[in-house]
Amino acid sequence: MLCKNIFRKFVTLITVGAVWCVYSMVVFALPVDQTGEITVTGQVTVNGQQAVSNSTVLSGAVIAAGANSSAVVSLGKLGRVEVLADSSATLIFSGNSIVVNLSQGQTRVSNSAGTAATVTTKDATVVADSSQADNFLVEVECSHTHVDTTSGLVTMKSGSTDKQIAAGTSATAGSLQGKGCVPCLRPNSIPGPAIAGLPWLLLLAAGAAGVGIFLATQSDDTSTGGGVIVVSRSS
Repeated sequence: MLCKNIFRKFVTLITVGAVWCVYSMVVFALPVDQTGEITVTGQVTVNGQQAVSNSTVLSGAVIAAGANSSAVVSLGKLGRVEVLADSSATLIFSGNSIVVNLSQGQTRVSNSAGTAATVTTKDATVVADSSQADNFLVEVECSHTHVDTTSGLVTMKSGSTDKQIAAGTSATAGSLQGKGCVPCLRPNSIPGPAIAGLPWLLLLAAGAAGVGIFLATQSDDTSTGGGVIVVSRSS
């Protein structure tokens, strides 16, 4: 009887040990959550809650910055993401990638070499060159998306069109003249005046010149016209 009890306890102990080993292997096999640290200026919320500097940000967070406000999320070796004033973005990151879904406003992404960085908007998908460090700004406006590359190289994918944007250059996707949108004030982003308007300007200039010539001619006629009256002295 004693031997049977000892045997049962031994079997139970082995079973518990085996289960614990399997559980431990599963737990350690799960990916460790990546975290970021946020620094805020002004009014910034994370998932709808007021954010404070040096707090932790998890992947999937929705970051919104109010007027005259901004947030910087440091992601360690991956790089960092800035959410600028009047902007809202969802930040997703893992061991070697950064994804920003920008719904409005501006975001600046700085990724390290070996890190894939992508920004998606309603108009385009902007993909950084992961073989090098990149720094680029993406801005969502009413009618279009604007991209400025400071360093590195990014590719803007819009529909079936891919456009590479090297350092020091910019590009847009979408329409610059969307219905109901406030005109963009960025230099060179608004089409110049229509050529059809030039003839009207020329006609106005010609008309003004004609009026000037007519008035000058009338002035000369009044000063030279009429006879000369001679008065003689009587003797």
